[in-house]
Amino acid sequence: MSEDLLLTAGDARVGPRSAQPAFHGRRWLGTLLTLLMIGVAWEGVKALFNLPDYKLPHLTAVISQFGERTQGGTGPIWAVVMLQNAGVTFGEALTGFALGGVFGCALAVLFARSSLLERGLLPYVVGSQMVPILAIAPMVVVALGRLGAPDWLPKAVVGAYLTFFPVTIGMLRGLRSASPESLDLMRSYAATPGQVFLKLRLPTALPYLFTSLKVAATASVIGAIVAELPAGSKQGIGVVILNTVQYYNSRPPALYATVLVAGAVGLCFYGLVALAERLTVGEQRMKDE
Repeated sequence: MSEDLLLTAGDARVGPRSAQPAFHGRRWLGTLLTLLMIGVAWEGVKALFNLPDYKLPHLTAVISQFGERTQGGTGPIWAVVMLQNAGVTFGEALTGFALGGVFGCALAVLFARSSLLERGLLPYVVGSQMVPILAIAPMVVVALGRLGAPDWLPKAVVGAYLTFFPVTIGMLRGLRSASPESLDLMRSYAATPGQVFLKLRLPTALPYLFTSLKVAATASVIGAIVAELPAGSKQGIGVVILNTVQYYNSRPPALYATVLVAGAVGLCFYGLVALAERLTVGEQRMKDE
């Protein structure tokens, strides 16, 4: 009887691990099928409505755009140029993500410690997101440019502006998600407020924090791209978007390819945060949440 129980327990431990490769295989297969359906729908809509190339180019034309040479055929291929500009935008978004994340976490900790500060400042935090980013970005770029700030700083500030709000709300909710029973237990052990924060509130808040960080990751990329649109920027996806819009009638696939690169940067950023969540919080706890 005991041997049967041991064998059953062993199968229970091995089962989920052996099922993981199959699960990941199905997930990748689903992703490939989704991309295939998007491609079929793209070409189907173009053929069904007989859309010209300046309205909807062929997917093959968009993909072949990455292999074309720049500067009249004498420069590097377009994929290399886009990789360089994507790296600039990613660096700006990453800096803004870090600044906004730290600021948002600090606000959440202050609000969790003081209900007076929360009642006084939280409405302004919410109200700050009511101003369109298209109105804020030019002001930030011009103001910091006149102060002699480096070219990347205004983009990072705009990215931080879009980042701090979801981080503040998510972190605040997480800090207050600890159960009353756990708090009572910590008090019964005479734990200090700092120990309660480090041992209970912070670990409990991590799943909520990473959920907010995944939202903030894509928002920081959007903020960096929007901040690159005002005149004066030299590199970045936003600059390429402006250039491809000017020559859209002669090269429509270039704009679509640029949008694909911008989406890829956001997906990569999201994936890095998701990987950090998996390594920090743990796969099992992520499933429980």
